[in-house]
Amino acid sequence: MTAAKEKADLKRYLQKARATLLWKLEGLSEYEVRRPLTPTGTNLLGLVKHVASVDLSYFGATFGRPFGEKLAWEISDDDAERIGELGPDVLSADMWATAEESREEITGLYRRVWAHSDETIDSLPLDAVGHVKWWPAGRNEVTLHQIMVHVIAETQRHAGHADIVRELIDGSAGLSQDGDNMPAADGAWWESHRAKLERVARQAGEARA
Repeated sequence: MTAAKEKADLKRYLQKARATLLWKLEGLSEYEVRRPLTPTGTNLLGLVKHVASVDLSYFGATFGRPFGEKLAWEISDDDAERIGELGPDVLSADMWATAEESREEITGLYRRVWAHSDETIDSLPLDAVGHVKWWPAGRNEVTLHQIMVHVIAETQRHAGHADIVRELIDGSAGLSQDGDNMPAADGAWWESHRAKLERVARQAGEARA
């Protein structure tokens, strides 16, 4: 496999994850995209805001390519070097959108960020070296290839979170806009399937109590 083909494959998987994350917001109200549905507050618009920060940090600062826009919740270079000392309010600032931040502002930012990141990807070879300031010494020197893999994993992880949150909101489920990868079944079948799994779980729990 050539380096160009490898980079193209990685970029395709990254873009698919980005697009899926935005797709999970479609058709929801402003309340629903912000609604926290886990004890730690996981919500759909916050996931997009967070992944925008991740994408920007790894493909921007790591390779010395400033974005040109200052994010209100962005951690400074000095803070990045002492990230373990920062409090939860600072560290969680990119995991939720304020009432003043519109969905269009957050999703628009994410699209601008990935365009900036793609310029980094397109202009550098996979073995280009960067430095992640918030990683510990000894492993903070990285390559573009490593960062592409890292950001794909991060984005897909949060797309998985979005899968669950969206299903909890309105029952919508599926892999991507191109194909949901779900078995053809109606609501009654899914209700019966879930009930069966509940019975199995209880039987296993009672048998091993």
